[in-house]
Amino acid sequence: MRTNIVHPGADELVYEIREIVEVANRLESLGLNITWENIGDPVEKGERVPDWIKEIVSKASLENSSYGYSPTKGLLESREYIVHERNIEGGIQITADDILFFNGLGDAITKIYQNLNPKARIIGPNPAYPTHSSAEAAHADSGHITYQLDPKNNWEPNLDEIRRKVRDNKDIVGILIINPDNPTGFVYSQETIKKIVDIARENDLFIISDEIYSNLFFPESGMKKLASVIGDVPAIAMRGISKEFPWPGARCGWIEFYNRDKDENFNRYTKSIIDSKMLEVCSTTLPQLVLPRVMKDNRYFSYLDERIKKYERRSDYAYEVFSKIPELVAHKAKGAFYFTVIFKEGVLNDGQSLHIEERYKDIIGPLLGESSLDKRFVYCLLASTGICIVPMSSGFNSTHMGFRMTLLEEDDQKFEKTVNTIAESIKDYIG
Repeated sequence: MRTNIVHPGADELVYEIREIVEVANRLESLGLNITWENIGDPVEKGERVPDWIKEIVSKASLENSSYGYSPTKGLLESREYIVHERNIEGGIQITADDILFFNGLGDAITKIYQNLNPKARIIGPNPAYPTHSSAEAAHADSGHITYQLDPKNNWEPNLDEIRRKVRDNKDIVGILIINPDNPTGFVYSQETIKKIVDIARENDLFIISDEIYSNLFFPESGMKKLASVIGDVPAIAMRGISKEFPWPGARCGWIEFYNRDKDENFNRYTKSIIDSKMLEVCSTTLPQLVLPRVMKDNRYFSYLDERIKKYERRSDYAYEVFSKIPELVAHKAKGAFYFTVIFKEGVLNDGQSLHIEERYKDIIGPLLGESSLDKRFVYCLLASTGICIVPMSSGFNSTHMGFRMTLLEEDDQKFEKTVNTIAESIKDYIG
């Protein structure tokens, strides 16, 4: 082209969780049976959406209104239901005007970062969720700024690091938390969130809390939403139905604005997000329509409880297996449906390998030399066993070497076999 048409932040857009699928598909075409552990789609992994939820959706689809536009902010009935639930939980009180629906939280994340001043930066966790880290880095045309979730300390965030980086980098305007966290399964306690809120208050920042898994926390995790301790600090909380119902294909999420009246600059910023959504008219109507009908049903939270028990049981099993390998760091998840394993420093090197059939070497071989050490292991595991997991360093913008798998496999025997195969492969790989 006579003029460069590429956005300066384009190279920051990386989503390893799906990119590894291309490699796995090529191996599958040669006859390798793939076990997909790369992406958190409960439906794809065989989880059955209850018939009663399907019936609610089916009935709603017969209503003529489900085929029309919704208001830009979202259906009033749905927003009022969210407000009711938010306000009875305690903490900050909101109104329906403080809620804005999107076509999934991916859409919301894009709008949040696109509407920031290009110089303004958001500091987020390491490991990072790539949709956040890529969008934040792309908007600023610079690498994402992170604070450590410490695997040596049960994934607790390094609060001193947050304070130091906020103090030293005046471009940081906000702090991101993901609670429960993806990829680690860590849950921020109310006390920890309060300390992060205090940092934001002291430095005139706002907070973004991605709470897409906020109803999928394990008992005794201490999970509390940001709203419980936000006080007078401006903030945005993010929620959706894709993981809960589960209905990822609905692409239905929303954000909640807190304390817009406390800071005029923050208020103008939130207005720009609403205005940019208005240019798209609205978000998909049908999932908004069924949201309060499903969540009000007395079967809903008992259904979630059964799923949570299943995920916790699998987390316990994975921990039991991986924690016995001295070269690894593993912690039980406290929420969501992921399990992360970290290799201790110095365990991995570029001379390690697994047995790979000759027919797969042409695909995997060229990738190994250009890969990080944990990605090299992930590719070797894929070609050797067919198990597709995600490397920590490139998949989650992390300084840690490791991998993430899901807790979604419906067949308990297959799940246990997958965990044990990975464990035995690690032992073979590191010798």
